[in-house]
Amino acid sequence: MRKARLGRVPELHDLSCVVHVHSTYSDGTGTVSEIARAAEREGAEVVLLTDHDSLAARRRGEEGYHGSVLVLVGHEISPPDRNHMLAFDTPGAIRHAGLGPAQIAQAVRDAGGLGVAAHPFSEGSQRFSRYGSLGVSMRWEDLDCLDGIEVWSFLSDNGQTVASLREALRFIARPERYVTHPPRRNLEEWDRLGARRRVVGIGGLDAHQFGKRVRGRVIRVMGYARSFRQLRTHLLTEEPLTGDLEHDSRQVYTALREGRCYIAAHAFAPARGFRFHASWEGAELPMGAEAPAHSGDWDLHVSLPRRAQMRLLRDGRELARSAGQALVERAPGPGVYRVEARLEAFGAQRTWILSNPIYLR
Repeated sequence: MRKARLGRVPELHDLSCVVHVHSTYSDGTGTVSEIARAAEREGAEVVLLTDHDSLAARRRGEEGYHGSVLVLVGHEISPPDRNHMLAFDTPGAIRHAGLGPAQIAQAVRDAGGLGVAAHPFSEGSQRFSRYGSLGVSMRWEDLDCLDGIEVWSFLSDNGQTVASLREALRFIARPERYVTHPPRRNLEEWDRLGARRRVVGIGGLDAHQFGKRVRGRVIRVMGYARSFRQLRTHLLTEEPLTGDLEHDSRQVYTALREGRCYIAAHAFAPARGFRFHASWEGAELPMGAEAPAHSGDWDLHVSLPRRAQMRLLRDGRELARSAGQALVERAPGPGVYRVEARLEAFGAQRTWILSNPIYLR
């Protein structure tokens, strides 16, 4: 269990990241430079690249800054059927032949990395079951071995609900109007796992830029830029980025490992400025931290960058609700506390922000 910080949480720096992205080094249709340009156009500061079983972008010197965008190279461990894992901060690609899910997760730990289950609840699309990966279940088979989970997987969680060609075209053309909430089952499983131990939650895109590359040009159906508008993982770093790759990658990976992050549906509204922390007798806990419950003496603080409907949850059940920009609530005792915020967008209530939890044991 990580101890509470003695004193105030230092000012944190909010980085808007696009996570789970594929390039031409695996089954994406864009080069690393093209991906970085799309991220820069959409205002993302960090790209976490995750090609299938490949760190080629790092080997070829493409990890680092492309303009204002920092590209960090992880990889997606990709067994043939299921149990895919996003592996970050490993020195080499993880060999997975013959390994079960718990062994894959342990191999990432042994390499000093952080493993996050990719699209762990994907059952594939029944309507498009004959069309390649759209119809394939990509579930993770042993959730209890995980340190991180893709709580909201943009492509898989939404793609598997598409029931007709008309819906598929609607999703491709205007995904922000199609998406409403992460599947309830995903959140319930995350809450179940958190009751036992800390499990980092992220929002992943699984962005490939669907299309075909012909003579250096891409005829695309959904480009990276459109995907990057949809879902972000915001990381809260203790120090600002400086332009130095070693320093900045440490800041990014430390925030990710510690769960100092939140998921934002960027298409509905920018989320930078969201904060969730706990305070008690001069000590403060950021998202992702664990501490003793101290008989219910912790105060939980929520701050939003704009008015929204917010819910504070304890062990998956609503503890408090408010419409506005701020909420302070006394934690009644041990529990896993997290925040959900919703906005009215495109004529419907939609999930805007999901925090990582604070764990009071």
